Amino acid sequence: MKLRTLFLLLVLAGITAFSVLNWHAFITPTTLSLGVAEVQAPLGVVMLGITGFLTVFFLIFVVYVQASAHFESRRHAQELQANRELADKAEASRFTELRGFIESELGKLAGSGAAGRADAALVERLDRLEQVLLNALQQTENSLAAYVGEIDERLSGKAPPR
Repeated sequence: MKLRTLFLLLVLAGITAFSVLNWHAFITPTTLSLGVAEVQAPLGVVMLGITGFLTVFFLIFVVYVQASAHFESRRHAQELQANRELADKAEASRFTELRGFIESELGKLAGSGAAGRADAALVERLDRLEQVLLNALQQTENSLAAYVGEIDERLSGKAPPR
């Protein structure tokens, strides 16, 4: 249990104990001024009612604030997921476009027939370049996943902001 929750429960328990121990004084009628009129009522019961009303009001307020934060967090998570999917699609289309470009360039080189012995070296070089590009894409994907994970943790409240 959190410290502030425990403190509030102790305060409410103290008010309850004080009210029970002094109940006779609480129900003793007295003259109360309302500004425009005077009424006979037990002051202790009136003050206890006001305290109870404020307690219920603030409990409702806390529930409202927590529900609002939960819905906002959920909305952010949905937007984050949509952006993640968009980034994945963009990355896939760039990779497909790059593959198409490499294949067309290889087709041009193979179709020209000008350098039969250089084809093997060129293919090897293109394979190395493709591997370098794949590694770079993998590092980009890992970085993106780390950033998204960090944002998820911040939104869910698991990690304090830097």
